[in-house]
Amino acid sequence: MTDLASLLPDLPCDETAAPVFRAPWEAQAFAMAVALHQQGLFTWPEWAAALTAEIRRAQAAGDPDTGETYYRHWLAALERLAVEKGAASAAQLQDRAEAWDRAARATPHGQPVMLD
Repeated sequence: MTDLASLLPDLPCDETAAPVFRAPWEAQAFAMAVALHQQGLFTWPEWAAALTAEIRRAQAAGDPDTGETYYRHWLAALERLAVEKGAASAAQLQDRAEAWDRAARATPHGQPVMLD
């Protein structure tokens, strides 16, 4: 099995070559995928297929595939699976993203963002 660091050399890794996250949202997206898998929303093969499809879509659209956008693809795959499996609608995801954006813009720097 090839390790992720050799496939994506620009992906940040710790001293053991384990990937690290560039921002808290990346870790949260990772944790959501693990939690939804544990709850039975999707299998790992389904997850791998969804993530692969998102990466291919991004590459076809010109993504340079340097590892910096990896978790954007991860989140897109997670959202697509959530909709396909009926856990959320595309409208619900869009509404949540817009609510988050409004809350983030209204939150003073350094304060936690709170959603109503």
